[in-house]
Amino acid sequence: MYVLIFLTLILMAGFSAPAIKANPSTLHDFVVEDIFGDSFDLSQLKGKKVMVVNTASKCGLTPQYEQLEELFSTYGGDDFVIIGFPANNFMNQEPGSNEEIITFCQENFGVTFPMMSKVSVKGSDIAPVYEWLTSKDLNGRMDVSISWNFQKFLIDEEGQLVDVLSPRESPMSDKVISWLSTAD
Repeated sequence: MYVLIFLTLILMAGFSAPAIKANPSTLHDFVVEDIFGDSFDLSQLKGKKVMVVNTASKCGLTPQYEQLEELFSTYGGDDFVIIGFPANNFMNQEPGSNEEIITFCQENFGVTFPMMSKVSVKGSDIAPVYEWLTSKDLNGRMDVSISWNFQKFLIDEEGQLVDVLSPRESPMSDKVISWLSTAD
């Protein structure tokens, strides 16, 4: 009887546990949900440079979707990917559902890079992947404060945080192009 209860508790804990491995040390240690509700294991990005961006549909910086798509269509593939995380943390600038967000992105900007489900990028309900991105204690590199929509995190092929770009910095900046053009 006790064995059955114990096994039931273990199974229940397994199904309710967050989708991260114990003590995540790289971006590759996370499993997130894509905008369609499917699991997206970030370990599939091993060997690629990654730009992680918190996005919003009703922001003055929303036109950066066009630059992000240009960057992705030019450099994306085997060596580079952009991952967009819609977030509603700044002045209710991403109020839509996942379905509304992806429709907006595709119809207005032709977005083809992977978009994830809407998350919180700061505060008490911060998504685990953003907790890792913003905490030196977790990422081993730097503490980062998310200042606005379209903040860009550059991740190397091993899943380590390399740099953070301000929301206003263009995804097509010389700094990004230089980073993409150099081998780690």
